[in-house]
Amino acid sequence: MGDERPMNPDALAFAEGLYAEYLKDPASVPPDWRRYFEELGDGGPEVRLGPSFKPRSVFDPAGAPANGRAAAASAAPAAVPSTAASPAAVAARPVVEVRPSAAAPTAVDARVEALVRAYRVRGHMIAQIDPLGMPRPMPPELDPAFFGFSEADLDRPFPNHGVAGPPIVTLRQIVERLRNTYCRSIGVQYMHIDDLEAKLWLQERMESSENQGQLTAAEQVRILTRLTDAVIFEEFIQKKFLGAKSFSLEGSETLIPLLDLAIEQAGAEGINEIVLAMAHRGRLNVLANIMGKSPRAIFREFEDADPQLHLGSGDVKYHLGHSTDYVTGSGHKVHLTLCFNPGHLEFINPVALGRTRAKQDRAGDVERTRHMALLIHGDAAFAGEGIIQETLNLSQLRAYTVGGALHVVVNNQLGFTVPPEEGRSSPYATDVAKMLQVPIFHVNGEDPEAVAHVVRLAMEFRRTFKRDVFIDMYCYRRRGHNETDEPSFTQPVMYREIERRKPVREGYLSRLLKTGGLTREEADQIAMRRREELELELSAARREDFVPLADTLGGIWSGYRGGPESLAADVPTGVPKAKLQQLLTSLTRVPQGFHLHPKLVRWFDLRREMARDERPLDWATAEALAFASLASEGVRIRMSGQDVPRGTFSQRHAVLHDVEDGRRYVPLEHLGAAQAPVELWNSPLSEAGVLGFEYGYSLDTPDGLVIWEAQFGDFCNVAQPIIDQFIVSAESKWRRLSGLVMLLPHGFEGMGPEHSSARLERFLALCAEDNIQVCQPTTPAQYFHLLRRQVLRRWRKPLIVMTPKSLLRHPKATSTLDELAEGRFERVLPDRLATRSRPVSRILLCSGKVYYDLEQRREEQKRDDVAIIRIEQFYPWQEEALRAALAPYPEKTPAFWVQEEPENMGAWRHLRARFGSLLLGVYPFAGITRRESASPATGSANAHKLEQKELLDKAFE
Repeated sequence: MGDERPMNPDALAFAEGLYAEYLKDPASVPPDWRRYFEELGDGGPEVRLGPSFKPRSVFDPAGAPANGRAAAASAAPAAVPSTAASPAAVAARPVVEVRPSAAAPTAVDARVEALVRAYRVRGHMIAQIDPLGMPRPMPPELDPAFFGFSEADLDRPFPNHGVAGPPIVTLRQIVERLRNTYCRSIGVQYMHIDDLEAKLWLQERMESSENQGQLTAAEQVRILTRLTDAVIFEEFIQKKFLGAKSFSLEGSETLIPLLDLAIEQAGAEGINEIVLAMAHRGRLNVLANIMGKSPRAIFREFEDADPQLHLGSGDVKYHLGHSTDYVTGSGHKVHLTLCFNPGHLEFINPVALGRTRAKQDRAGDVERTRHMALLIHGDAAFAGEGIIQETLNLSQLRAYTVGGALHVVVNNQLGFTVPPEEGRSSPYATDVAKMLQVPIFHVNGEDPEAVAHVVRLAMEFRRTFKRDVFIDMYCYRRRGHNETDEPSFTQPVMYREIERRKPVREGYLSRLLKTGGLTREEADQIAMRRREELELELSAARREDFVPLADTLGGIWSGYRGGPESLAADVPTGVPKAKLQQLLTSLTRVPQGFHLHPKLVRWFDLRREMARDERPLDWATAEALAFASLASEGVRIRMSGQDVPRGTFSQRHAVLHDVEDGRRYVPLEHLGAAQAPVELWNSPLSEAGVLGFEYGYSLDTPDGLVIWEAQFGDFCNVAQPIIDQFIVSAESKWRRLSGLVMLLPHGFEGMGPEHSSARLERFLALCAEDNIQVCQPTTPAQYFHLLRRQVLRRWRKPLIVMTPKSLLRHPKATSTLDELAEGRFERVLPDRLATRSRPVSRILLCSGKVYYDLEQRREEQKRDDVAIIRIEQFYPWQEEALRAALAPYPEKTPAFWVQEEPENMGAWRHLRARFGSLLLGVYPFAGITRRESASPATGSANAHKLEQKELLDKAFE
C-alpha cells in the first residue's frame, strides 16, 4: 500500500512480542491480531526492510510547565517532549514496511494498536501523581511520533482499537482519552495481569470514564468535612502539646476521606466487619476521626496523668488499637477493629489477616464476603520489609485467603531521612505487589476526587475478583519523622517546596468554591465546630475527676482470663478409655476404594493394635487423639506450618493421598456429625508471615486450639519480631490474650547447628509476669494432656512446646491408653525407680531427649544410686512440684542440671539465676553441659557422638 508509513523497529519488536504470545496461546492476543497471525501460515504479509525513518513529536513541548512542577491535579497532562533523535542516530535505524493481505490489519492499524498498548502499559509513568510535582522521565513510546505518526495524522479517523467511545475516531481523540485515563491524577499498573477477564474489566471501567468519577454535592461536602477533621485535629495537637511526638498525618490528610469512602463502600457491599492495620504515622488521627476513639482519652494519654496505671506495662499512644461500630450513610453497621501495632511497622499485616480469617470462620463466611482486611502501609516499609512479600504470598492460598484485602500505601516519598533512590531498587514502592496479578492504583493525594474514584474502583475489583488491590497514595510528610525532628538537614530542597504548600483542604475548598459546591461561610462553620468539639474534649481530659474507660475482656473473650497461673485452676484432661479406643479406631478408617500408600498400611495396622490396647501409643498417635477428642467435644482445631499434614519427620500423616488418583482424605474430619472443624494446612516456606497469621487467628479464637509448627524449632529465629513484639508482650502492652501454641522440634541428634536447637534460652529470657508457658514434655501422655489443658482451662496464655524428633519413634517414649484416660499434665516428673539397693548419691535434673540417654546409661551401669528428675514445664515455675519430687532425697545431696545444649544456651543459666548454687536452698547445684559455644551444635555426626558421650560420662562420674 503506497500510503503506508514505515514502522519504527521498536513497534516491530512489539508486534513480534505479540506474535510470540500468540504462538503460546492464540486467545491471549486481541482478535484483530489473532486473525492477522492466523494468515501468516498462508503466505500472508511480506516483511522487508525499508529506508531510514526519522520520527517527529506530534505534541508541542511548549505546553510543559516552566518550573518543572505538575499543573493542578485535575488539569490535563503536560505536553509530551520531542523524542526525535539525531540525524546520525536515526540514519542507522532500519524500518519496516508491511504489506498485509486483504483481511489483515494494516501497518497503520498495527501502529495505532501499539500506541494504545503503550499508554495502557506505561501511561502511569507520566501520570501527575506527585503533589510536589517532581519531574518524571518521558517514555518515548508515549509519543505518537515514536510509531511514525505526523501532526497531520492526529486528525485522521481510525478504528478505536478497543478504546471506549465511538468505533471510528481521530487519532487525537484516542490519545486524549488514553492520556486522560492513564496520565492525570491517577496512574494504573494492570497490564501485568495474566487474567484477561480481570484486565478487560479494569480497562473498560477506566477508559469509559476516563478514570474520573462523578460526585454529588453532598459527597463533595463529606470529603471536605473529613479533610477538615483531619487537618484541624493535627493543628490542635501541635498547638496544645508542644514538642510531643504524635507522628502526625500532615501532608497526608486525604487518608481520612479515603478510609471513610472505603468503609462506606464496604457497607454498601454488605460487609459487616473490617480489620484495619497500620503503622504509627497518622494513627492518632485515624483513631479520632475514623475509629471513634474519644479525643479526651487521646489527650489524657498526651498528658500522661496516670503513671501509676502503667508501671512496667502499657504502650505509647500511637501504638494502641481500638474497636467501634461505624454506621454508614445508608444506616449499615460496620464493626471496625484497628489492631494494636508495635514499632516493627509491617509485621502487623499477617496478624490482621489472621484475625480476619478467624472472624470469617467463626461467622461461617465461607464465601469471604462479609469481612474485610484493610491494611495501611508506609512507602519505605512496604518496599523494604520482607514481611510484605511473605504476607502477600498468603493472599490466594486456601489456608490463608480472606477474599482479598484492600492495601493503602501512604506514600510520603521518604523513609525517615532516606529518599526513594536510596531505599529501593524499583520505580515504585509497590512493585513487589505485582506478584499478585492485581491492579496497583497510583493516585495524587492532593486530588481528593481522584482518590474517591480510585477507592470505588478498587473496592469493586476486590469484591468482583476476591483478590487484593492496592492504592498507592502519593503525598508528603509536612514535618520530620516525628515532631522533634528537623527534616531539612537531609532534604532541604524537598522541604522548601513543602513549606510553600497549603494543606490539601485549602486546595480542595478552593475547587468547591469555584464550582459553587458550598460557600466560604459554610466551610468555616465546619472547621469552627470541629475546633469547639476538640476544646471541650481537652477540658474534659484535664479534669481531676477524669475516669478512664475500663478495658475488660468482653464479647467472645468473656469468661477467659490472663494474669498469674496461680489463679488458673487445673481442669481434668483425661478422656474415658473406651472413647479413646473408639476415636483411634475411626482414625484408621478410609473410604472404600481408597488406595493407601503401601508403607502406611502397616502404620495403620499398628494404630489398630494401639486401639485394642495391644501396643503402647507413640507421640503422633497421642497428638491425633488430643485433636480428635477436642474436636469431638466441639473445639475447633487449626494447625499450620511447613509440611504439617504429613509431618516433617513423616510421623503425622493426618492427610492421606490416594496413590492411584491423588485424592485426599482426612480421617480427623470424619469423627462424627457433631464434631468441630479440624484444619491441618501446609504453609508456604515462611515463618514470620505464617506465625503472625496464626497469632492473629488466635486473637479471635479463644475457644479453639490454634497451632503453628516449625519445620525445625531453629526456624523460629526468622519470626523473632512476631514472638518478641506480639506473642510474649501483648498482654502487658495492650491487655490482649492469646492461646496460640508453638510446636518447635528440638533435640541434639547430630544434625548440625540449624536442626538442633529451638533456642529454649531465648524464650526463658522473655518469661515474666506469667506471660507465656514454656514446656518440654517427654512422653506422649504428657503431650496429650498439655494440648488438652491449653484449651480446657479458661486461662489463656501462649504455649511454647519443645517437641521431639528422634523421640517420635523411640521405643521407650511411649504411653498407655490408661495414662491418657486417667492422668494429667505434670509440671515435674519424679524419678521412676521404685526400689534401690543403695542411697542416692546424686540427683540429675533434665528435660527432653537427654532423659532417655541418661536413663539408658543408668541401666547400663546399674547406677540405682542416681535419681533422674524431669522438668516438664519451665515457666510459669511452680516450686511446689519440684519440692515434692526432691522430697525423698536427703538435704545436701548434690544436684546437677544436665542439658544437651552448650553452657550458654538451653535452660542452665535461667535455672542458675533462679536457684544460685543451692537448689531450693538445700541441694548443692551445678550444671553439666556442652562447653560454651557461639553455635548451637556441631555439624559433624561423629563429633556429636563424642560430645554426647562426654556429657553422659560427666553426669555419672
